[in-house]
Amino acid sequence: MGTSRYKAVFFDISGVLYQGSELIAGAPAAVARLRENGLSVRFLTNTSRKTCEQIRSDLSGFGIETEAGEVITAPSAAHDYLRDHGLRPWCLVHPNIAGEFADLDQDYPNAVVLGDAADGLNYENLNRAFRLCHGGATLVGIGANRFFRDGDSLLLDAGPFIRAIEYAASVEAVIMGKPSPVFFRQGLDTVACQPGEVLMVGDDVFGDIEGALRSGLAACLVRSGKYQAGDEQRVAGRFACIESVAELGAIL
Repeated sequence: MGTSRYKAVFFDISGVLYQGSELIAGAPAAVARLRENGLSVRFLTNTSRKTCEQIRSDLSGFGIETEAGEVITAPSAAHDYLRDHGLRPWCLVHPNIAGEFADLDQDYPNAVVLGDAADGLNYENLNRAFRLCHGGATLVGIGANRFFRDGDSLLLDAGPFIRAIEYAASVEAVIMGKPSPVFFRQGLDTVACQPGEVLMVGDDVFGDIEGALRSGLAACLVRSGKYQAGDEQRVAGRFACIESVAELGAIL
């Protein structure tokens, strides 16, 4: 791999390392080479349907072993924000991660946590979220992605629903996850690097690439996962672009 100006690499997960039940060829080897060359590795994801441990288990199943603390999720960041600010949430999230907030007081909510709740994102629930926020509750968004890929399909992510509540209730959401600079800072704090010493690798030109650039990180877009033709021209700034994570060594 040679000498790199980077000290750490942050990976998005879905669409970069694997897609659904399919491994993206060369992903385990790419991560292993980084470790062998002394670079720190972190996995930053807005995935709001799985816990950190479930994600670590998924990665392990694909041959990518991780240590505790290397996987940083938007739901875990949202939990810490609520705890640190003494907020009582009403959680409109996926059932798989509802337990992540179980230790928080949820009586008489003064906050709404809105993430990818799948079929839970119905009119009744969204209307309750609106009423709470219109009445003064803090809106905490788990990620702001517009859509994600599930198998061969593109699906709406939490971002459009968060924006709808913002618009209707005249509030501004606190976003936990990419592209929020707060989320990238959480990752930086775990590797003790300056932003310019870290490369973010992702398939989402807005959440991963634009978010990283605005936070001072370098970025690399992969043409896999949710990548769409022409994404390279959709955001300002200089960043690398490769066909897949298997080519990462070439740019390092």
